[in-house]
Amino acid sequence: MIDVVFYFQVHQPYRLAKWKPGDRIQKLSYFDDPLNKLVAERVAERCYLPMNRVLLDAIERTDGQFRCSFSLSGTVIQQLRDWAPAALDSFVELAESDCVEFLCETSQHSLAGVVDKDEFTAQVESQRATIEDLFGSRPTTFRNTELILDNTICKHVEELGFSTMLGEGFERVLGWRSPQVPYQPKGCKSLKLLLRSYSLSDDIAFRFSNSKWPQHPLYADTFAGWLHELPPPAQFVGLFMDYETFGEHQGAHTGIFDFMRHLPEEVLTNPNFRFRTPAQVAAELSSAGELDIANPLSWADVERNLSAWLGNPMQTEAHRALYELRPMVMEVASKRPDLLEAWRRMTTSDHVYYVATKGHSDAEVHEYFSPHASPHAAFVTLMTAIDDLRLQVQRARSNVR
Repeated sequence: MIDVVFYFQVHQPYRLAKWKPGDRIQKLSYFDDPLNKLVAERVAERCYLPMNRVLLDAIERTDGQFRCSFSLSGTVIQQLRDWAPAALDSFVELAESDCVEFLCETSQHSLAGVVDKDEFTAQVESQRATIEDLFGSRPTTFRNTELILDNTICKHVEELGFSTMLGEGFERVLGWRSPQVPYQPKGCKSLKLLLRSYSLSDDIAFRFSNSKWPQHPLYADTFAGWLHELPPPAQFVGLFMDYETFGEHQGAHTGIFDFMRHLPEEVLTNPNFRFRTPAQVAAELSSAGELDIANPLSWADVERNLSAWLGNPMQTEAHRALYELRPMVMEVASKRPDLLEAWRRMTTSDHVYYVATKGHSDAEVHEYFSPHASPHAAFVTLMTAIDDLRLQVQRARSNVR
C-alpha cells in the first residue's frame, strides 16, 4: 500500500508600506493594510473558498477516503479573521470533516528556528494554541517556515512534543536514498521525518500551466498513472505545495480546479493506493533509517538552503538588526505588547525574501511575490521600519525605567 500525502501551505505576510528614510511613521503603522486587505480578499475569492469546496466535495464523494493536510500561518489566520471570515470558516468546515490534519509552525512564518531558540519556542507555542483553539485538535505534526530544517531544529521540534515533521526530499541530503519512506533525523529519538517528492509536487505547483512543458496539458488520470508507477521502496509520496497554487498562481482558466476535482478518484482506481495525513503515515510506518541534516535544508530556490532569505549582505544585515532588537522588545513587552506585535510581524521571512538578488528562474519567483520595485527598495523599506521600531522601543524602555 502506498500513501498519497497532500500538504498545502497557506500563508500571507503583513507587507510593509514603502517607507523611506526621513518618513514620519505614526503609531507603529509600518504595514500596508489596504494592500494586505486587498490581497487577502482576492486570494480568498480566487483560491481558498473555491479550492476548499473542491476538497470538501472530494471528501464527501469518496466517503472520507480522500485526506489532506494544511498549515496556516498565524499571519494569514489573523488576516482572514479581519478581512475574509467566510474563508476561515471554510477551513474550519474542512477540519470538522475529520479527514484533514492541521499542522503547527511558527506563528509569524519566521526564521526564528535558525537564529533564536527562545523566540522559535514562543512562536511555536503561540501557534499551537491558535490551531488547537481554531480547529479543535492539538497538532502533532510540525512544518517549519518553507520546510527549513537541520538536525538541531529537528531535535528542538521533538523536544517541543511533536511526533512528525515535514521536509524537502533533496538529493544533497538523501544521496541514493528514496524520499518516499520515513526517516529519523540524526539526534532524535522518536521524531518521524516525511519528505517532499519535489518533482511530482512541482508538476502541479509550477509546471501545470506551462504550455511549453512537454506534458502540458496535464490531466488527472495521467498524473495518477505516474503515482501508480512509483517503484519500490516507495511507501508514501509527499505532494507538498503552496495552497495559492490553486486559483491564484495558476488561475481557474488553466483547469487546475478540474484537475484536483478528478484526481482523488483517479488515484483510488488502484486499490494499492490510499490518501493519508502526515500524522497517520508517521503512526503507521516505521523509520527507514537515520538522516543526517548537518546544514539547513529548505524547499526554496535551486540551492534548497537559506540563501533565499540570507543570501546577500543586505539580507543578513536586516536580519541581524531585527533580531538584535529582541531582548529590548521583550523588556517592555508586558507594558507595550503593541511593540512586540510589530516586531514579530517584521520577523516574517517574506520581508528578507523580497531583498534577494538572485538571477534566472529564482529571480523571477522572488519578483513575482515582491510588492517592491527592486530588492534595494525592499531593503530600504525594511531597514526604515526597523530603525523606527528601535526608536520606539528605546523610548518605551526609558519610560519603564
